[in-house]
Amino acid sequence: MGIHILDAMSRGGFEEVIGVHDRKSGLRALIAIHDTSLGPSFGGIRRLSYLSERAALMDCLRLARAMTHKCVLAGIPGGGAKAVVLDEPGLDLEGAYRHMGRKVEEMGGRFYTGPDVGTDGQALDWLAAETSYVTRTGPEGPGDLGSATAAGAFAGMRAGLRHLDGESDWPARKVVIQGLGDVGAKLAQRLVEVGATVVGTDIDTDRGLSVARELGFEFVEPSTEVQIECDVFAPCALGGILHDVAIERLNARIVAGAANNVLAKSHHGDILHRRGILYLPDFVLNAGALIRGAFFHLENRIETLEGIESRIENAADEILRRSKADHVPPVRVATAIAEQRIAERRVDS
Repeated sequence: MGIHILDAMSRGGFEEVIGVHDRKSGLRALIAIHDTSLGPSFGGIRRLSYLSERAALMDCLRLARAMTHKCVLAGIPGGGAKAVVLDEPGLDLEGAYRHMGRKVEEMGGRFYTGPDVGTDGQALDWLAAETSYVTRTGPEGPGDLGSATAAGAFAGMRAGLRHLDGESDWPARKVVIQGLGDVGAKLAQRLVEVGATVVGTDIDTDRGLSVARELGFEFVEPSTEVQIECDVFAPCALGGILHDVAIERLNARIVAGAANNVLAKSHHGDILHRRGILYLPDFVLNAGALIRGAFFHLENRIETLEGIESRIENAADEILRRSKADHVPPVRVATAIAEQRIAERRVDS
């Protein structure tokens, strides 16, 4: 199947897709700009070993559009973008990221980038050596991005519990966290602090056990977590984990986590809704790092965790109210709200 870039851009409302190649480093990359109608675009650089150029393009476009949805739902005066680097044998990482930094700098503030899968602190330092339009994770940046993302997931859980039961009542709640990396561990810490019963797992069992022992919660073997009876299942690792088999086994009342793209296919949100499981869309809940990065660059300030929670909880509340009133799955409501706001601001711009 061929790559029909212009067709894909037209269908998704994209402004620009840039192909980047550097002979010296071996870099092959794509940058997708989805929306700058209200301000600059924001999106990290993802470095993966893609099966094909088409797979890389589709991932880049999908992620960029989701970033616009995150921006409009979180009230950020900007839009979405994404860059993907094809991780191939012989790639000179420092040379590749420095070249990407120069490309971002050439764009003059139309695109702000930052961390993503495969782009760590070292990569961000290489980028920052070439451009000021990058969000770093150290003292030069907008603060702890992991805590910001965890705060959004926590706020979404609170909104979901209040929607179902009228209150959060943390000491009476059980939360299962899938993935105990930086974000999952910080979410677990917050939940332990408020008195919730926490169960966690991670494919890196040594890391997961260490976090569980440090914070004092139960660790379970990977692949068993989905079927544990709980109030909230919180995916904080890989995407695509809620597919037909997993949903059939899922024993939670609410799905609210920090991972990206947890639905294997869009219709799985409908299946969850039919099963009576409340799914809080991931692109609403995991916008904390984006919020911090955007306001750091746009307003030269670090958004507080309380401010992040308030923004995300307000967005979740609106989505859940409309979902209940219209009998429509929350993920469809969230997407409709985002698309409506994008259309309105494009008319006004």
